[in-house]
Amino acid sequence: MGKLDPEEVTLRRMKEDDIETVKALVKEGCEGSENRLILHVLTRPLCLFLLAVLSSALRCLLHSFILALSTPVLLLTIYLKITLPRSTGVLGSSRPSWDYVGSSFRGTHEESLLRPTGGARRRVAPADQDASAGSMGPERRRAAGQVWLAEADGEILGCLFRESEKRPGVRRFCRLVTGSWHRREGLARLLVHSLERKEKEEGVRRVYAHVPYLSQVGQAVFKKLGYQPLGEGEQEEEQPEAPEKGFLGYPVTKVFYKDL
Repeated sequence: MGKLDPEEVTLRRMKEDDIETVKALVKEGCEGSENRLILHVLTRPLCLFLLAVLSSALRCLLHSFILALSTPVLLLTIYLKITLPRSTGVLGSSRPSWDYVGSSFRGTHEESLLRPTGGARRRVAPADQDASAGSMGPERRRAAGQVWLAEADGEILGCLFRESEKRPGVRRFCRLVTGSWHRREGLARLLVHSLERKEKEEGVRRVYAHVPYLSQVGQAVFKKLGYQPLGEGEQEEEQPEAPEKGFLGYPVTKVFYKDL
């Protein structure tokens, strides 16, 4: 497979027909992250202490030491898999995936991003061509957030989620994913910088990026794109950004920021 030409890539909003493809892309990009996160939580001191207490209690009821030791671990693992929101712990979004992905396409369908170096012009469909937007008020559209895609030859190569608008002048990016066949080809940079440009034109002064806690690759990508880890030189805000929390309050995302 030849190297991807960035000039052939279109950056556009997600449509309803793209939802299942985007979900599959995100699942592929985050494969294994959930299990690593669960293992991380299970090996924290407080969690180990709770497991030891439960094992001791079960030892009084069960005749098997192995069974008493393994049962709490098995039950807690199942609990984490069921209750740990993938959209929070792995994908970096505070909204459940079924709502976030499913509702975010409602907005302006025919909208594309302007590349930092020029390229494709931004297109916005007239209001009468966007039926789904009419079914949602401005508040609901802001709450739904946005999903932006990188597409070439009809194939979706990557995606970037922009969270709902919760604070004026501040935006949150999450779930930056590129397909396994198109990594290290500049798609992440193209998506992030193009969306940064759009947000800056709309008056956004700061962008936060939530990255899965154990994703060294994701953290390295945002550092290369000019983001700094939260806590390193940022100015205090009235509503400071905080990482998403999981079981027992352990952080499941790391936060980076960039001033536009």
